[in-house]
Amino acid sequence: MLQAAGLRSLTSLWSARRIVSLLPSRTDGGFAQETRKLEAPQVFASKVRWILSASGLPPPEWIEPFHDLSDVACRSSHQLKPSPWVNQILGLLDSSSGMESNLDSFCTKFLIKLSPNFVCFVLKSVELEKKPEIAVRFFAWAVKQTRYAHSLECYVSLIGVLAGNVDLDGVKRVFLELRQKGFLMTVSPANSLIKSFGSLGMVEELLWVWRGMKENGIEPSLFTYNFLVSGLVKASYIESAEHVFEAMSNGKIQPDVVTYNTLIKGYCQVGKTRKAFERLRDMESTNLPADKITYMTLIQACYGESDVDTCLSLYHEMCERGLEIPPHAYSLVIGGLCKEGRCIEGYTVFENMIQKGCKPNVAIYTALIDSNAKIGNTGEAMLLFERMKREGLEPDEVTYGVIINCLCKSGRLEEAISYLDFCKENGVAVNAIFYCSLIDGLGKAGRVDEAKRLFNEMREEGCLPDSYCYNALIDALAKCGKIDEALGLFKRMEAEGCDQTVYTYTILMSGLFREHRNEEALKLWDMMTDKGITPTPAAFRALSIGLCLCGKIARACKILDELAPMGVIPETAYEDMLNVLCKAGRLKEACKLADGIIDRGREVPGKVRTALLNSLRKAGNVDLALKLMHSKIGIGYDRMGSVKRRVKFRILLDI
Repeated sequence: MLQAAGLRSLTSLWSARRIVSLLPSRTDGGFAQETRKLEAPQVFASKVRWILSASGLPPPEWIEPFHDLSDVACRSSHQLKPSPWVNQILGLLDSSSGMESNLDSFCTKFLIKLSPNFVCFVLKSVELEKKPEIAVRFFAWAVKQTRYAHSLECYVSLIGVLAGNVDLDGVKRVFLELRQKGFLMTVSPANSLIKSFGSLGMVEELLWVWRGMKENGIEPSLFTYNFLVSGLVKASYIESAEHVFEAMSNGKIQPDVVTYNTLIKGYCQVGKTRKAFERLRDMESTNLPADKITYMTLIQACYGESDVDTCLSLYHEMCERGLEIPPHAYSLVIGGLCKEGRCIEGYTVFENMIQKGCKPNVAIYTALIDSNAKIGNTGEAMLLFERMKREGLEPDEVTYGVIINCLCKSGRLEEAISYLDFCKENGVAVNAIFYCSLIDGLGKAGRVDEAKRLFNEMREEGCLPDSYCYNALIDALAKCGKIDEALGLFKRMEAEGCDQTVYTYTILMSGLFREHRNEEALKLWDMMTDKGITPTPAAFRALSIGLCLCGKIARACKILDELAPMGVIPETAYEDMLNVLCKAGRLKEACKLADGIIDRGREVPGKVRTALLNSLRKAGNVDLALKLMHSKIGIGYDRMGSVKRRVKFRILLDI
């Protein structure tokens, strides 16, 4: 037995000497450095294994991600250098099916095992940052090593990778395993977990880490608080975020700009813009200057609420404080002003933007062009369009759509058609808006056949017409007397599932009344209300004018009475009816209508008298207008004994 032990010792000594003999000789004592500089470490390791094969292989060695060479090489900075093993292991981490077997072979070949620190370091590497599937596979492979157990940091690193790739289910699975391990929470893992859970809005997991910190006496840092507030805000737990914020304000660690910005963002997300502004004023009172993110968040919230004045006020405040204004802020302010038709103010902000060296984008130019087009300023709109192209900005399909619509509304149809052809030839996406604008423009110009051709072409190009497009063509057909074709399109809309709007019914009713097809028009009104489509004042105006002209004034008044419970109260209904009757020379019916309005108590007598006066004047019947003005008709009384009766409008024709 002693002989066997001695033999093994002797063999080991011989093996060690053989290993040393394989190393290159050095005279400067830099043994460790030279070992790292071997050109072919795999060859060296193979020789070592061959030598040791006579006496049996030693157990695999645990390797760490760093070598501390401070005692051997330089003693200044950069004492920790990544181990050469790191890059070799990373090179084996691919998406192949044999990744795990390659790792096994490599570790067996070189008699190594990866320590938890090594696994953690690899999981944190840039190479795995965007490869969550590979990270999960590597994590699962590492735990199969003999006598290996993942550390808390390994779990935290994997959760970080999964959270960075928004893999919510994966994070939950790893966290469930982490909880079961019962690790003692420490500072760095706690902060990392709060960051990961906070970015995903995982409140339950976030609070679990928070409780672990408290139980282990870990003092939260500003970093911890900010990610906790961010996580609560992301999950819309605004009240809980407020509590954390108040705890910070009353404690040692005061909120910073990031904390305020996060809470302001939360308020804006849930529509509490007023509270967001209160926090902005709190920042001012604590001498904590708001930054561009603070203002950007508030401008975006106000834009969403169509509060353009506040957007403009915040923009001016940023200018006064000398803050950098992001291009998106300019887009929102200019876009908001243009939507409200305030194109001059929008243009002023636009010029300020250029003076400050911020280059406008296509969206800003498009908003200004559209704003000018809507107020009929076609010349300025086209100048802006040309300026945009001179500055090297390529118009997109939205810009071309605005230009075509602008030209159509100003009657420049040939130019509009040429832009449509240009877009087709140059690969610009042509959408339904292009066709709708042209169909509407051609229809209003009486070029119905061309409008129909474009409508059919639109369908052939794969652009399905919407309600606006159908309405434009129906309107053109109805106004040129082709009411049956218009009705055919109306039925086609229903067959294709395209919404028939109140405007569709209004167009058709007007067209049917013009053709004296009064009963069909009334049926359309009933059909519209039966479908639950709420009439508009314009729809009732079309109906009432048609009924008045065909002598059905009482029917119009009855329908008007039925509109009140539906919440539709046309303010100028009686004025419109009086106007059309006077214009048609049907003065007897006009006077009868005026008397009926007063008798039913629908309007005050003075207002009805004024309306009839204006109607007579507009109809050119000045004589009757003067007679009415110098009489007490409508507002005066006749005495018949002890009874007072208002002077009727109908006696106007007998004066």
